[in-house]
Amino acid sequence: MLHWRKVVRLDAGTTSRLNKIRFVSNSVCVIAGGVRYDRSDIVRSDDGGYTWTDFSSPESPKELSGITVAPDGKIYLSGIDGSTFSSIDQGKTWQFKRIYDWRFYNAICFPVNDTGIVINSMALDTCHITQIDTNCNIIDQQTYRFALSDIYMTSPSTGYLIGYGVVMKTTDYRRTWVYQNVNKDQFTAMDIHGEEIWMCGSNGGIYHTINGGGNWEQLRNGNDLTKTQYHLCSIVFKDKMNGWAAGEEGKVIYTDDAGKHWSEYDHFTDNDIRSMVLCPNGDLLVAGDNGTLFRITP
Repeated sequence: MLHWRKVVRLDAGTTSRLNKIRFVSNSVCVIAGGVRYDRSDIVRSDDGGYTWTDFSSPESPKELSGITVAPDGKIYLSGIDGSTFSSIDQGKTWQFKRIYDWRFYNAICFPVNDTGIVINSMALDTCHITQIDTNCNIIDQQTYRFALSDIYMTSPSTGYLIGYGVVMKTTDYRRTWVYQNVNKDQFTAMDIHGEEIWMCGSNGGIYHTINGGGNWEQLRNGNDLTKTQYHLCSIVFKDKMNGWAAGEEGKVIYTDDAGKHWSEYDHFTDNDIRSMVLCPNGDLLVAGDNGTLFRITP
């Protein structure tokens, strides 16, 4: 059992579920969240994650779960019923638009300034990969027979999709997606450092590649009954050796040997942790259910 140096609970200004947290600059951090059909929450800090203000839009009172930053610095959020919000001033003000197929787009990415990608899943057996312009008009849409959880584009041409038992990669500007040789988990999050990637799954598995997905190594087998059972939702690495993964019931685990071995930290919340990010000073910000927001010094 590992011990935190410092744990501070922060006031998010809401008790809604906080789904995705992201730094958009060294000082500005934004969280997407809300209550499924009742409320949208955009929680923002402009002092590096110490204090927060909450904005809830009356135009679209539906949960938000996707967040991305385009190369020009424009922030986009996505959510239920095709709701999207965008900001050109680092989240001080927001503009609402809708993708008019009214799906729940749980992740969004703008690898180039004029074209974005949103993904949605229906139950666990159908997903849509939809390309949109900046006005949320649909340019192209592909359908697959599985669920997707997130999208990561590392360049305009290269990116990854992860989901229920599947990881896919594109190298041709999102025209085709090729299956990766890794499965047997519901993949929930990636942390990408060039060609080196760490990935976690809802079953508690942790996976690693050093060549952009050419080969995957299973670092932790979440299906091994001799190991502690975790349901992981987020993963972040500070460098090649030190990383954290977090998930349901407030569990946080840590590695200092590139993911080969993991130890659990002191328990500080019973709420599920949905997302986690490293602060510029090395602290961790963790966000999750019921307005859960903590700043932690490892």
